[in-house]
Amino acid sequence: MLTHTYETRIAWVGSTAGGYRVYSRAHNGVPFPATQELALSADPAFRGSHELLNPEQLLVMAASSCQLLSFLAVAARQEVTVLGYTDDAHGWMDVADTPIRVGRIRLSPVIEVEAGVDPAEVVRMSEQAHEECFIANSLSTTIELDVTVVTRQPA
Repeated sequence: MLTHTYETRIAWVGSTAGGYRVYSRAHNGVPFPATQELALSADPAFRGSHELLNPEQLLVMAASSCQLLSFLAVAARQEVTVLGYTDDAHGWMDVADTPIRVGRIRLSPVIEVEAGVDPAEVVRMSEQAHEECFIANSLSTTIELDVTVVTRQPA
């Protein structure tokens, strides 16, 4: 069985303390290996370039980015202060599947919240965000969440 793997990382820093209308939605996304520009090719397994982004990486990054944005919206609406979020996402395509497709994506967000926030509530909000994510709702791909919650103590 031959399986291709796609890795990306997204990162956001800010605060949702001001509520839904105020927090920044800007975040960074980086495929692995990292590139300097949005230049595209096929996956190297399909005669593309190792140095360029491929559609499979973009799919994984889109799922990761949408989860982040959906989570921030849920947190802001529930008045939970989120201070940081990173996600090392992975996608897998098993060429034995018919039709061949990215059949599984694992999102592994590390979510930094202010001290006093219940980690179980953050996980619950992540699951709610997954249900609200436009990209996840558009895919037949299995999307798994593996959430880690980190609290920041007051300085």
